Amino acid sequence: MDKLVVEGGLRLKGEVKVSGSKNSVLPILAATLLTDAPCVIKGVPNLRDTVTMMRILRALGKSVEFDKGTVEVRAGRQHNLVADYKLVSTMRASFCVLGPLLGRFKKAKVSLPGGCVIGVRPVDLHIKGIRMLGGRVDIESGYIVAKTPGLKGTHIYLGGVYGSSVLATDNVMMAAVLARGKTVIEAAACEPEVADLGEFLIKMGARIKGHGTPTIEIEGVKHLRGTEHTIISDRIEAGTFIIASLMTKGDITIRNTSVRHLGALFDKLQEAGVAVRSAENGVRVSYRGKIKPVNVTTLPYPGFPTDMQAQMMSLMSVTEGISLITEKIYPDRFMHVPELNRMGARIQREGPHAIVEGVRYLSGAQVMASDLRASASLVLAALRAKGKTQIHRIYHLERGYEEIESKLQSLGARVWREKE
Repeated sequence: MDKLVVEGGLRLKGEVKVSGSKNSVLPILAATLLTDAPCVIKGVPNLRDTVTMMRILRALGKSVEFDKGTVEVRAGRQHNLVADYKLVSTMRASFCVLGPLLGRFKKAKVSLPGGCVIGVRPVDLHIKGIRMLGGRVDIESGYIVAKTPGLKGTHIYLGGVYGSSVLATDNVMMAAVLARGKTVIEAAACEPEVADLGEFLIKMGARIKGHGTPTIEIEGVKHLRGTEHTIISDRIEAGTFIIASLMTKGDITIRNTSVRHLGALFDKLQEAGVAVRSAENGVRVSYRGKIKPVNVTTLPYPGFPTDMQAQMMSLMSVTEGISLITEKIYPDRFMHVPELNRMGARIQREGPHAIVEGVRYLSGAQVMASDLRASASLVLAALRAKGKTQIHRIYHLERGYEEIESKLQSLGARVWREKE
């Protein structure tokens, strides 16, 4: 196992290209289970999570080839309808194979999912949607066992305690494309990644309207064809590099990113006095003086993304004044707080709130990554801190950031790996 060592205090500048979206490519890979025809997916980041999803597809009987950002999925050996615990338990997004397996083969057995430890993340909305489509769902020995004589279109309300669910929307949408009749999903997730999945399914021959809005309409079809698709860019990676520029008082141009997917982040940065300028196929963010503290509340898209909460907390930890960060998606997603405090931050948690009192500087320390975005927040803090920071358990980072060391090095950071 490796650790990441960061020598902080350097101003980052230059250009960086954002990779394809992790949260988009995973359900799109799962959607290839809906056909035996070849599917070619481009712009795929080489991440621990994408590799895991490809392993799951192979275990389910697909032939999968991955080369230089392009994945080709074809029919392989005999289909297997069991998604094993050893693979699904490592990554929550792998649970979205349930919808396409049940929709196409009328039965599936999928392990309950794992992933980052960021609080309770039940699969009740997934089960609700599948049952309303006509699937019988039982939980047996840690597995979801689903069967159906044939899914039927219906009207489904998918709102949950903390709002809409991206993966539940993905799962139900993929199950519904081969169901008989019309399905309407209300309170659907509106994230760009859901819209990207919808576009992929339409290219396969699905009849979908409203993807990317709270109401999705799906007219079931008998079969789907293969297609070719390019993944949208990763808005969370783009946001992380934007914060990196501000944390280091730098000047970074971020290429291959969509401004319209980052509206809530740009709104908060504007409130903080930061100017984000448009650049060719991206944005340029440079430090122009004092940053003001802001209050942030995470909400479903188009609200402030929960996946940017930890990174924003790192920025506020070195911003003079007091800011309040409220987590309304995963109220327990604060495991980075004690690690930031080890570096000299002054953050106090009160339930779903974190009160952040900005400090003048952070100090390098040994810290432990607890999940993907917490890892990113610690890297950002380390880039700003005086001295060296050692970040342990960086396998979390590998789940969502492609070649982050080389990208940071290209911007002038001193960062490298060492064996534990």
